[in-house]
Amino acid sequence: MKLKKILNNYGSKKEPFFFMISYNLQDYEVIPLKDIPKNIQYEINTKIGSSNKNKSIEKKPISYDNYLTKFNTIQSEIKNGNTYLINLTTPTKINTKLELKNIYDNANSKYKLFYKNQFICFSPESFCIINENKIFTYPMKGTIDANIKDAKNTILKDEKELAEHTMVVDLLRNDLSIVAKKVKVEEFRYCEKIKAGKKELFQISSKISGELENNWQNRIGDIITSLLPAGSITGTPKKKTVQIIDEVEKYERGYFTGIFGIFDGESIDSAVMIRFIEKNNENYIYKSGGGITCDSDPQKEYQEMLDKVYIP
Repeated sequence: MKLKKILNNYGSKKEPFFFMISYNLQDYEVIPLKDIPKNIQYEINTKIGSSNKNKSIEKKPISYDNYLTKFNTIQSEIKNGNTYLINLTTPTKINTKLELKNIYDNANSKYKLFYKNQFICFSPESFCIINENKIFTYPMKGTIDANIKDAKNTILKDEKELAEHTMVVDLLRNDLSIVAKKVKVEEFRYCEKIKAGKKELFQISSKISGELENNWQNRIGDIITSLLPAGSITGTPKKKTVQIIDEVEKYERGYFTGIFGIFDGESIDSAVMIRFIEKNNENYIYKSGGGITCDSDPQKEYQEMLDKVYIP
């Protein structure tokens, strides 16, 4: 794979670079940090501030009936044993008076990317972090409106949410075992509050770690491509679930749910590209979704998909 060779080459030379890889690994950018053009901007693992800027958007999602058809197809696949967890996403047309660059500049997020006035993302989810021969991944699965009474305990005690999160953690632990040794779950299901437009959401994450050999930089490409596509935005078993996603979603994810990050010459920090707005001619498309299991409620899942359409 050409991508793998490019990443390994930069890594072996300890050349700092930016990388961005699409969901299906077919498209990518790998650029030395010294050569980053002005029309690509990013922020990696930054502190989240506060802003009173107007971030209102008008949402024009697919109909509930359309969503329900996709949901029911997935339930049939689950009953047939073809998948146990699948991340269903949909494109939502949005209206806003803001330009992509304005949205990027004013959004508050752990990870942000502005790409050539084609799309932006403001992701709360790390993909993998590699530092001092240790690799970490932080699967994020489970969302609830923070204003709901006793929201934190409600989502942590929800059996469906527990099962969904456990499956993702197991998947990511297995993925990490492909590239690392002594893989372990360091923290299981911790809660973080994030701003979601006018709302606040609780999101549930876990922390998984593994150990790499001393010369891991020489095989950066092998490590990253072995972990893709990310388990949190596909499902389990991954290969079959990706096939089902392609059949059910019926649209191109493109860079949405891919990854971006930087290698600084010694370490890696990267994010899953969720919370994603794409420019399509003069229209804006916001891509979002959530995990579906056998215990999922279609109305709640539809609402979660809508709740994730926001500017933080």
